[in-house]
Amino acid sequence: MVKRTGSARYEGLGKDGRGVVSTQSGVLADQPYGFGTRFGDDPGTNPEELIAAAHASCFTMALSFALAKAGHADGTLETEAAVTLEKDGEGFTVTRSDLTLAARVPGIAADAFAEIAAGAKANCPISKLLKAEITLDYSLRN
Repeated sequence: MVKRTGSARYEGLGKDGRGVVSTQSGVLADQPYGFGTRFGDDPGTNPEELIAAAHASCFTMALSFALAKAGHADGTLETEAAVTLEKDGEGFTVTRSDLTLAARVPGIAADAFAEIAAGAKANCPISKLLKAEITLDYSLRN
C-alpha cells in the first residue's frame, strides 16, 4: 500500500481568508491559495488545478503502462485535464474532467489504441476517485 499526504492551512475566513498548500514530497511548499486563486487570477494554486494535474498525470502513466503491457516500446503521450467546478445549490461540485491527449505510438492500430486509452481512462486511480463525468479526446500519430 502507498500513502501520500498533502496539507493545507487557511487563515481568516471566507473571501478574506488566505491559505497555503503543501505536499509530502516538498514539490509544493506553502503555495498560496484562496478565493482569488480559485475564482480569479491571483497568483497561486487551487484544488481544481491540483486535481487536473493529478488526473492528467495518473491517466498518462496508466496509459503508458497499458501500452507497454500490450507490447509497445516507444512513444510520447501528452495529456491536459480540464476540471470544471460548478455551482451546486449553496456549494460547488466538480462536475467533469476533460482529458485531451496527443499521442505518438509507432506501429499501433487506431482501434487498438482507442481500446487501450479507454481502459486507462476508466481504470486510473484518479478516474476511479472522481465522481464526475470524464471525457477523453485524443489525436494519434504513428
